[in-house]
Amino acid sequence: MTEPKPVRVIAIASGKGGVGKTNLSVNLGISLSKLGRQVALLDADMGLANVDILLGLHPQYNLSHVLDGEKTLNEIMVEGPQGLKVIPASSGMQKMAEIGTMEQAGIINAFSELGDDIDVLIVDTAAGIHGGVVNFSRACQEVIIVVCDEPTSLTDAYALIKLLNRDHGLSRFHVLTNMVETAHHGKALYQKLCKVTDRYLDVALHFVGAVPFDKGLRKAVQKQQAVIESMPNAESSLAIKNIARKIDKWPMQRGAGGHMEFFVERLIQSKNEGASIV
Repeated sequence: MTEPKPVRVIAIASGKGGVGKTNLSVNLGISLSKLGRQVALLDADMGLANVDILLGLHPQYNLSHVLDGEKTLNEIMVEGPQGLKVIPASSGMQKMAEIGTMEQAGIINAFSELGDDIDVLIVDTAAGIHGGVVNFSRACQEVIIVVCDEPTSLTDAYALIKLLNRDHGLSRFHVLTNMVETAHHGKALYQKLCKVTDRYLDVALHFVGAVPFDKGLRKAVQKQQAVIESMPNAESSLAIKNIARKIDKWPMQRGAGGHMEFFVERLIQSKNEGASIV
């Protein structure tokens, strides 16, 4: 029997909204596609799904149609720039807490089949620390925490890391600083967060990079385009490309933890332990 192909599964999360998390998810996905990877982006913000809006896409179906057995994952996916595959979100995701064994197996199988066609799955979580964010973060191999230069961004990022560490055993996180003045400024924000986590938590934080604020990014959002596509030489675009190259060089997890069905099995397991995705 052929071993399933390892897939890199990355959660992109933040303690609070407004830090540019979804924009980064989209642009990192496209950047990784430009590096020759087959990338899927799961919009896991079930309350305020907006990946499709950022890219000007108009999906007919979403994840609720897969849960209801009406469509397959391949049938609901829409194609974005550079072949990026977008899996649209659904407010019906909470149904996963109630489905039976056969339905669970069907969903796991759906993601397993998808795994043969992709190298990277990016999971754009909701902002905050509610059950959905926790469940998706626990299920992924890597977690990137996005912060910006606001006191609430740092304190809420710490709260999310603390929850995932103390209650769910996650001990390794990547930090991406966004909308910063300079790369040095971004690194300083990361170090400020490290000082708190080093003092109170048993976790390892790794700095993945800083994305500067520039007007090109805002113009791209207004045009419903990815800045990496519309303004490839903008400061933010160059920074995102550099971060994507770093991510592409991360060691690939192999064994059960690297398979797509493992991601869904862990997601369902965390739901059955009592948390719900809303």
